[in-house]
Amino acid sequence: MAYDAPARPDTAEGPSVAILGAGVAGICTAIKLKAKGFTNFTIYEKAAEIGGTWRENTYPGCSCDVPLHMYQFSFDMRPDWTKKFVSSADIKAYLESVVGKYGLRAHIRFNTEIDDARFDEQTGLWTLKSGGETFEANVVAAGTGQLHRPVWPNIKGRDSFAGDSWHSAQWNHAVDLKGKRIAVIGNGASAIQFVPEIAKEAASVTIFQRSASWVLPRPQREFYGWERAIYKALPWTMNIQRWKIYWFGELLFRTFHTSGDALKKMGIDEMELYVSDPEKKRKLTPDYEPGCKRVLFANDWWPAMGMEHVDVVTEGIEEIVPTGIRTVDGKSRDFDIVVYGTGFDTTHFLGPMNLKGLAGRDLKDAWKTGAEAHHGMTVSGFPNFFMLYGPNTNLGHNSIIFMIECQANYIAQCVEKLKKDNLLYMDVKPEAQRASNEAVQADNANSVFASGCTSWYKTESGKVTNNWANYTFK
Repeated sequence: MAYDAPARPDTAEGPSVAILGAGVAGICTAIKLKAKGFTNFTIYEKAAEIGGTWRENTYPGCSCDVPLHMYQFSFDMRPDWTKKFVSSADIKAYLESVVGKYGLRAHIRFNTEIDDARFDEQTGLWTLKSGGETFEANVVAAGTGQLHRPVWPNIKGRDSFAGDSWHSAQWNHAVDLKGKRIAVIGNGASAIQFVPEIAKEAASVTIFQRSASWVLPRPQREFYGWERAIYKALPWTMNIQRWKIYWFGELLFRTFHTSGDALKKMGIDEMELYVSDPEKKRKLTPDYEPGCKRVLFANDWWPAMGMEHVDVVTEGIEEIVPTGIRTVDGKSRDFDIVVYGTGFDTTHFLGPMNLKGLAGRDLKDAWKTGAEAHHGMTVSGFPNFFMLYGPNTNLGHNSIIFMIECQANYIAQCVEKLKKDNLLYMDVKPEAQRASNEAVQADNANSVFASGCTSWYKTESGKVTNNWANYTFK
């Protein structure tokens, strides 16, 4: 960071902080600020509730594929979880509890999505706009995430379908699925969780797939009563479990730089247990290395794929018609429901927000060739602006909670530095950002993330903008 900015008028409460988003990242940042004695912050949340991606995604079977000891805050681990991998509802309830415990609700302004932010270098203030309202803050910490803006496919006739349709991130729980003919477009991380659930009720489920996914077994299990009793009596034992999971994940990191033959065998062996139809097996076998796209974990996906009323179509979709879907081979199929499991807009960080920094510099211009930031957090020319879960901070081998805690600690330290030295603002030097990004891209170039497949990790030009291809302790 560069500290050659003019001095800030000293105030007892310190710099004001605007936190964007009341999901995991925003909540963690607020707690870290309070831990350092800063209470002059506001969390701007676009929705009427907290929770981020765990509020948005409520589809049947929605759960986390990271063991819970690594998917809760290290400073607030709970002994009363019943399973190793928990549901979205469980995580949201945990976050609600954390918000209450740390007194954050009074700091949250709900139904307020910041759509414009501009920095004034004379005052050291960011002016934030939401609709017709205007707010000011010395520091902006954007915890808006990557997995909350649904992507709808550009398919001819999509709006003409006469039945019910929705995106998996906007699940319509009012519609009865029993006995229905359901089309699922996409087979990524969401689909592998909701397809087995809807297959229990549907008359038929037809998955329209562009490419297969590597799906490995998830070591789910319930905790014994004696385990929970130990965690409650000796809380430090939860940290032992956390670190065991953490270091196992760090060891797995090497698989993204070496042959994926072991992972391939694991996935194919699991498929062979449940799927007997040779043609279906062919369709469901990926033609790329594990990790090029997100490796998925589920125990009920392959049993569902073995069901006779679950089909997989690999022919491209030509058009959606009022009664169903027509593929490029001319075949039409009728459906009652179409579910879009087509993922999220992940490479356009900060979404539709307009952001202008020093001398009116537009972030969209700075990111014309793809998003990048110093350690995934700060961009030169945009002082006092920080991102959590920003460019190149997504993980394929460990928990994003660990990454977010590190980032929140850093933000709190920077706010502390601003106050201690009476700085108006701090800005990362362009050469530091350049060196940081070159190192990240070099790591990615030598990883499976940059190999030959299309994934949400990369831009259309092939630049890996989402993933961190190194150990998390580095």
